[in-house]
Amino acid sequence: MATTVWTAIAQTRRGIAAAARSRAGVLVGVLALVALFNLIAPVAVLSLVRKPADFFTFNPWLQRLPDYLGSSEPLASKLSFLSHLTVAWVSAEGNEGIDWGYMVDVPTLARIILTGLVFGAYFALWSYRRDRAQASGSGRSAARPAGVLGAMTGVFGLTVGPCSLAGCGAPVLPMVGLAFTGLPTGTLSFFATLSRVSIALVLALMAMAVIWFGWRVGAAERREA
Repeated sequence: MATTVWTAIAQTRRGIAAAARSRAGVLVGVLALVALFNLIAPVAVLSLVRKPADFFTFNPWLQRLPDYLGSSEPLASKLSFLSHLTVAWVSAEGNEGIDWGYMVDVPTLARIILTGLVFGAYFALWSYRRDRAQASGSGRSAARPAGVLGAMTGVFGLTVGPCSLAGCGAPVLPMVGLAFTGLPTGTLSFFATLSRVSIALVLALMAMAVIWFGWRVGAAERREA
């Protein structure tokens, strides 16, 4: 039993690695698109529905990061501090202070990179498997539904992804909720919870799809080896 499990894991890893090498451009391209969308779309939406952004800055403290990492501070303290570190900030001034602010912190960057890698791996595997199936004359009918399903899941995942905000009634809102920042606090809190749950489910489903595709591609690679 243990041997079978390790064989399946090795086969899945082989398939993902083969697709990543062969379709590196797809993987990196999807990762870049996901990152750009997550970083730009909230600012664009808030600028349209609230007030145009008029301020952007990187955290000035970042220039001290190398010294901090090399300091004698306990590792647990460093990890705790870095897990809440704000990297950049975009905001719009209102009549009585900041009207809204969009924060890019370490958890946000980690989520964006993870989401981009998962979707990039999915489409790299899908493209690799589709081209191999077309070359062999089999499996053409399954390629299009898998690609459409991945695209639809990607759009849904990007629109429900949580955004770290300030001045919008809730610290976190999904992309689709940015236009409704005037709703009651209870409704905004519901949006925030729904956003976290939805993106977790989307990532879990896409990760399962990547594992399945990797296992199938790995099996094909082993037969041809």
